[in-house]
Amino acid sequence: MKVLRHKIELLTGLLLQEMTMAGLHELRFTEEKPLLRGQDAELENSDVFLSAVDMAWKEHDIETPYGLLHVVIRGSPKGNCPAILTYHDVGLNHKLCFNTFFNYEDMQEITKHFVVCHVDAPGQQAGASQFPQGYQYPSMDQLAAMLPGVVQHFGFKYVIGIGVGAGAYVLAKFALIFPDLVEGLVLMNIDPNGKGWIDWAAAKLSGLTSTLPDTVLSHLFSQEELVNNTELVQSYRQQIGSVVNQFNLQLFLNMYNSRRDLDINRPGTVPNAKTLRCPVMLVVGDNAPAEEGVVECNSKLDPTNTTFLKVGGWQGAAGQCLLPMKCPIALCLRVAGCPHLPIPGLS
Repeated sequence: MKVLRHKIELLTGLLLQEMTMAGLHELRFTEEKPLLRGQDAELENSDVFLSAVDMAWKEHDIETPYGLLHVVIRGSPKGNCPAILTYHDVGLNHKLCFNTFFNYEDMQEITKHFVVCHVDAPGQQAGASQFPQGYQYPSMDQLAAMLPGVVQHFGFKYVIGIGVGAGAYVLAKFALIFPDLVEGLVLMNIDPNGKGWIDWAAAKLSGLTSTLPDTVLSHLFSQEELVNNTELVQSYRQQIGSVVNQFNLQLFLNMYNSRRDLDINRPGTVPNAKTLRCPVMLVVGDNAPAEEGVVECNSKLDPTNTTFLKVGGWQGAAGQCLLPMKCPIALCLRVAGCPHLPIPGLS
């Protein structure tokens, strides 16, 4: 444990040095050992994986112009500090995507400074009722447009968004449409590109030849992980197939696959370029399915307020569980709008 803390403090110091550099920040870490199912007690025990210490969380169903949103929240607004708002990836929900991430000891030390608000995409929360046949699932733009209702409901002044995959895309859309409500973003595995005709046809073919959980797994994990991390992949397959309503999940996946390109361009590259105005940290693993998309997203953002973090040895869905060890999230939050946030273990 002392060795791990020493590594975290060392990484923290290196990161702080990097963040003093002007212009584009690109950071890289290499994981010494891959995450295996037996190395993470919460992944090994699916019950703990889903239900670890929810006592302080309160559930809400919030009415928005495009339907109800299921939200869980912990804490109350603290001064001028923004709330942390999370959005999960396709095939997951806030518990599957963020429980392990937020249950790290150091993470809890950090989040006591914030309200934490987890948003579940419509119909993706555990125990959600199945949508009726013919239900029109909200578009990605509409999913983003539902979030101001959450901000207003709880009286947040602004938020720092933490999103993974589809959730990162939704939060980026939210920041583009409502820039005054977003103080900063931590975007993991974001793909800013819509699917072309070839990708669309491949997705349709995959849907005919693969089960829904297998289709989702190919989005969450690289082919290398699907082959080599068998136990971890099986754990996710079981959770995806049993926790999230499959009909509702298919609707969310279809809408994500029909997304359009994010309307962003680096300032100065095209006339009247649109880009994210807030500080952004982009996070991706080596050989992750979204690696190419994250690199392209990085090329379209303002280099003066964008940090690009590539984590060696992290490729897919389990990566967000590792991030507090690889890059203490306080550093992400410092980059994304809370410069005075204390970092555990660092004076």
